Amino acid sequence: MGSSFTEIGLMIVNTISGLFLFVVVLRFLLQAARADFYNPISQFIVKVTNPLLLPVRKVVPGLGGYDVASLVLAVIVQLVTICATLALIGFWPLPYLNVAIWSLLGTVGIFLDLYFWGLLAIIIISWIAPNNPNPAIELLKQIIEPIMKPIRDRMPDMGGIDLSPIIVILLIRVFETLLRGFAGAAGYNGQFPIIGL
Repeated sequence: MGSSFTEIGLMIVNTISGLFLFVVVLRFLLQAARADFYNPISQFIVKVTNPLLLPVRKVVPGLGGYDVASLVLAVIVQLVTICATLALIGFWPLPYLNVAIWSLLGTVGIFLDLYFWGLLAIIIISWIAPNNPNPAIELLKQIIEPIMKPIRDRMPDMGGIDLSPIIVILLIRVFETLLRGFAGAAGYNGQFPIIGL
């Protein structure tokens, strides 16, 4: 029975934290990509993240036009989530240095996951509804475009066929493999869930 409660606790912690981390990372990407602030989804993201983000902003200033406080908040939430997960499974004493490294790597993993699934969604939408004006699709395009444009600009002319998404997906997969390697070197062997890894 105890293991069932542990499993339920892990599911609740990781679901709530995962959703919030996803939104915090989106908040960073919205500002980095200079996405439409008046998009209703942008407004939702701002309202959800402001209660925790605004206090962090008082301590962590922006840098070069980037919202560094969002990154710091994402790492903090990831850190708290990993500590809560380890406490639930009875992992004592907590390896604090490892947890800090896992938090950083997991946060990077969330960025990679978001780009991978976002790019996949855009590819599918471009096939089935290429001119859909949905605000979520518009926002997704604005977030994904900054990583697509440099690759697209360097690709040779393929007669109107854009192969840049394949290159970006391949690069994301390479970085994910490297990330798992770094996590393994930092002592993570998959014995408990870390969001983004």
